[in-house]
Amino acid sequence: MVIKGISKTFGGFTALNNVSLTIQKGEFFSLLGPSGCGKTTLLRILAGFESPDSGTVAFDNTDVLSLPPNQRQANTVFQNYALFPHLSVFENVAFPLRLKKRPKSQVDSQVKDYLRLVQLEAHAHKKPSQLSGGQKQRVAIARALINEPSVLLLDEPLSALDAKLRQHMLIELDQIHDTIGITFIYVTHDQQEALSVSDHIAVMDQGNVLQVGTPHDIYESPATGFVARFIGETNLYDAQVAGVEKMPAGAGGSGAGGTEYMAELDIPGLGRIKVTTVDEVKPGQRVTFTVRPEKVVITKEKPSTRREDINLFRGQVDEPIYSGFQTKFYVKVNDEIMIRVIKQHAKYSDEGPDIVWRDQVYLSWSANDGYIVEVRDR
Repeated sequence: MVIKGISKTFGGFTALNNVSLTIQKGEFFSLLGPSGCGKTTLLRILAGFESPDSGTVAFDNTDVLSLPPNQRQANTVFQNYALFPHLSVFENVAFPLRLKKRPKSQVDSQVKDYLRLVQLEAHAHKKPSQLSGGQKQRVAIARALINEPSVLLLDEPLSALDAKLRQHMLIELDQIHDTIGITFIYVTHDQQEALSVSDHIAVMDQGNVLQVGTPHDIYESPATGFVARFIGETNLYDAQVAGVEKMPAGAGGSGAGGTEYMAELDIPGLGRIKVTTVDEVKPGQRVTFTVRPEKVVITKEKPSTRREDINLFRGQVDEPIYSGFQTKFYVKVNDEIMIRVIKQHAKYSDEGPDIVWRDQVYLSWSANDGYIVEVRDR
């Protein structure tokens, strides 16, 4: 699928601004962003429920913008299920085939196959009101898939479910995708959902696509400060490049490939830190720097390492938040700077955090674990 130059306005509001994407056949592709960013509008344009002001959409090299929804080989699963309350599960799934006047034997066989796919064979004769939220969503998915579309469009399909059921359904949805093998385009505002199942993610904000990449790329190498903040938690600081040194081949260890540089940054209120980068930044440039909380090591004792690429600071625990599997620390380095740290509890012997409120601690991270997100002047 190729989406090229799609723009859409509603009155004076720009919902989509020259959006272009290429989605490979058979991949699980997510449109991720906050409410109002344009992701659902884009999905509705792909489905044929909205028309863009400009641009093209091609399925298998065929422009589909002039085609009505029922001729696009794309089916949509909505967050409110859109099931017929008076029909049984079986008849809800059979409905698209009944419209096409398929033979009864074919309808019976295909409906049974798709109910088996979504593990609802035992519920075939129930009405939607007798089902849980997760079961209703599976009926909606089976009904969309029975048309054998080349693309399945999913508009925040799990948002009405509770957290545990949402996780369970997400795994099932990924398994269905692996079984069917068609293209899934998934709209969500939940970054964990997108990171968990996607082959590629497009992060959107205010009608623009800010970054397209694999979950690893999006998380580890965010293209903008917005992406860094939106995808998980992070520590984000404005900084100025103080110095840059080209590193010997293979010395960086960041795995990025190509030429790497060791940059020194001045962060107001924090001081000087080191970060490896593949971008050739120059002294005096203003940049945005990020380091994820789980990359920062927190200890009571000063680390004994003599490695020159380690950034080391001292601070006081302002707020420890224990969550069972991890503890999140807010550490005040001074009146200006707070650094967030996440410490995982991976061992049985980790009965609880040994670092508590108001403890004096040391924070450290490797230059390879930080990242220059944006260069704001070149």
